[in-house]
Amino acid sequence: MGQPWFECKELAEEHGILALSSNYALYADMSNRVMSILSDYSPRHEVYSIDECFVDLTGMPRLRDVSYAMRDRVIKWTGIPVCVGIGPTKTLAKLANHVAKKHPRSKGVFNYNDLTENQKVRLLSKLDVSEVWGVGRRLSARLAEHGINTVQDLRVAHTSTLRAEFGVVMEKTQRELQGVSCIDFQEITPNKKQIVSSRSFGQMVKDVAVVKDAMSTFVANACVKLRAQGSHASLIQVSLHTNRFRRDLPQYNPCFTLPLPQPTNDSLVVNRWADYLVERLFKPEYEYKKAGIMLGEISPVGQYQSDWLEPAQATDTKLMEALDGLNKKFGRGTVKVSTQGAHKGWQMRQERKSPSYTTDWESVPRI
Repeated sequence: MGQPWFECKELAEEHGILALSSNYALYADMSNRVMSILSDYSPRHEVYSIDECFVDLTGMPRLRDVSYAMRDRVIKWTGIPVCVGIGPTKTLAKLANHVAKKHPRSKGVFNYNDLTENQKVRLLSKLDVSEVWGVGRRLSARLAEHGINTVQDLRVAHTSTLRAEFGVVMEKTQRELQGVSCIDFQEITPNKKQIVSSRSFGQMVKDVAVVKDAMSTFVANACVKLRAQGSHASLIQVSLHTNRFRRDLPQYNPCFTLPLPQPTNDSLVVNRWADYLVERLFKPEYEYKKAGIMLGEISPVGQYQSDWLEPAQATDTKLMEALDGLNKKFGRGTVKVSTQGAHKGWQMRQERKSPSYTTDWESVPRI
């Protein structure tokens, strides 16, 4: 669980701890570089998150040597240390990766396949069940009520009872721990069913115009992702949040979900609805720290149920195509709606932002 910076700032400065603000463009670029390196080792790979990737090495000899070579190349080409976990299933591979991180003797690589059955039992008996992929704090507490406290307990639990109490997903997790692959590779990233864009403000906001400005940016970011996957949305949700860490201030966290008359991916249309919802939710007596938008009921463009009470869906996409093309060529935010970027008060301060070494010519190190 993260801790707000203002709560530990003095302690960090006292011990000389270096704290950096988020630099998402840098993180994304470095992640893409790492994933590109990993893709050289197998045609089958799945980018699971910004810092995780599954690589299918089935049939490849000398897995440990290959893993060390993979790790060495990543750190040599990017400077980023990585760990490699090897297992017969995705769940066991993630557990092996956890062991590789925590135990120095592994030197960053751990192969679960090399263990004998007795070694597997000893290892899994030492690992808390919360270390299993998909088992969080609440689920761990429920499992503990059934006497399941370690990974080994889950591995050997009564399958029928497990399914009856926790569902088919938990049964699949158990079978994965037993070495039976139940979670397939997703080599092609599926289209998102929901798209969320939100951000904490750099300072407390009390002006509705500033909130609308921030919401326009969130709408633009969400709609770009929507158009990139060739989809449109039929539902919009807007939320506002006060600072939950400021107990001395009144709290207000409204959220409103609205079905759209017609599915759309047009930034101008979505922005008008978001603007309307902000007007409805905003109360001037509160200070806001965060806002966000969620687009839902997403479907491929061209697939929608028409409504005879509404005019036909607009099919002219030239404006949005031109907007996306210009922003892709000259940089994000080059062309934007008129309500976007007029106010700076909500934007993150990023006083400790690390340089954009790989995404900005002005930040490239000079030798």
